[in-house]
Amino acid sequence: MKQRWQTATFTDLDNRELYAALRLRQAVFAVEQTSIYLDLDDLDQAAIHMLVWDGGTLLAYQRCLPPGLQEIESTLGRIVVGPQARGTGLGKLLVRRGIAHNLALWPQSNIRIHAQAHLEAFYGGLGFVTEGEVYDLDGIPHLEMVLQCNAG
Repeated sequence: MKQRWQTATFTDLDNRELYAALRLRQAVFAVEQTSIYLDLDDLDQAAIHMLVWDGGTLLAYQRCLPPGLQEIESTLGRIVVGPQARGTGLGKLLVRRGIAHNLALWPQSNIRIHAQAHLEAFYGGLGFVTEGEVYDLDGIPHLEMVLQCNAG
């Protein structure tokens, strides 16, 4: 599998790339996880989008948001790996790249994620620390997790 990484603003994504990202998000978060929620939340336009391709197939995706848009901190969100690429380590690599990206662009900002609770150990292994208790988000247990920027 030859992977091609893409990092783009919303306006840099062409129609095919945007469609693939939205389709993967819907396929996993809405259909596979049977969660009815509004995926299009008006944050994509200000996000940096990270996509991982194998030819014309989108394998994984996440969006990086600047501090002050969704949270006080910068955020990583809509982190998703398609079924065909799970168990390959791609998710860990994707999140590591997102962390590096956010810390490079916003070095004074911690990174907050709204993690699905069953992935607490996964994100903990990447340096995120749980804040608060489990809460329901669109029918799925979630946790707030923060990675300290260690700046200053």
